[in-house]
Amino acid sequence: MQPKQLLVIDDEDDIREVARLSLELTESWSVTTANGGAAGIALARSMKPDAILLDVMMPDLDGPSTFRALQEHAGTMPIPVIFLTAKVQAADRQKYMALGVRGIIAKPFDPLTLGTQIRDVLGWNTLAAQDADAA
Repeated sequence: MQPKQLLVIDDEDDIREVARLSLELTESWSVTTANGGAAGIALARSMKPDAILLDVMMPDLDGPSTFRALQEHAGTMPIPVIFLTAKVQAADRQKYMALGVRGIIAKPFDPLTLGTQIRDVLGWNTLAAQDADAA
């Protein structure tokens, strides 16, 4: 079975790099990064990742606008999106979840548990993944 492919879209170089290293080392996932919404949309269309981690607050094209653009394209609409955000107030969470994202992960995140958080949000069960690898 192929490793999961994730796309991390964030305008902060450090966040992209920490997320990429974390997920590659702790989960053995393949991680591609984009430094903004437009680049992320183009990559999502070409690579069709298993999931997208998307920063909410970015210049030019913010996370909600990027998410809406992904939802308007048949090839990227089914890709689950998790928002990364420092705004974790209940009202913000409700607003973001109402858009249709699969979940929200608070920034700063713990690099050692980021993969587990993604698995929990997306229902990627570790045992089921191991069973599929063994088959």
